Amino acid sequence: MGDTLLAALALMLVVEGLMPFLNPQGWRQVFSRLLAMSDGQIRFIGLASLLAGLALLAALWG
Repeated sequence: MGDTLLAALALMLVVEGLMPFLNPQGWRQVFSRLLAMSDGQIRFIGLASLLAGLALLAALWG
């Protein structure tokens, strides 16, 4: 279980690092738009991401 969790964390870091590495200007634009959003909008994006991740895990392990 611990190895799987570390592998998942490593893969997340690889995916998260792709955009700033491949397109730093686009990455800056995304963050400038994010700063303009309200807390509620950011929370909704976080919740939707969390639920999508849980659904994907359930589909893979179920």
